[in-house]
Amino acid sequence: MQKKKYNISVEATLEVIGGKWKCVILCHLTHGKKRTSELKRLMPNITQKMLTQQLRELEDDGVINRIVYNQVPPKVEYELSEYGKSLEGILNSLCNWGENHIMKVYGDKSEVLEDSILNQ
Repeated sequence: MQKKKYNISVEATLEVIGGKWKCVILCHLTHGKKRTSELKRLMPNITQKMLTQQLRELEDDGVINRIVYNQVPPKVEYELSEYGKSLEGILNSLCNWGENHIMKVYGDKSEVLEDSILNQ
């Protein structure tokens, strides 16, 4: 297997957490285990197909764990892996920057942020 070359290291980071939904998923998982249906409810604008794809990619990159419970009906939960927990500082910084950006552009964050545990 040929080693991948990056121009700068942030490319490697963005390869894992880049895109519209991965950071949002990871932020929700910083608050504990979630089932797929819970994540879908927390992110109503994501399609089921996209959510499934993003979860698989995050799992393949070792950032989240998929926990399958042997029961009927089947139960699956997702959580941050130990490796994924190392992203919490980055995720918090992204949230803080986004909040400051919203305040700069819109003035009042309550006008544009949904009511969510992540926005308190």
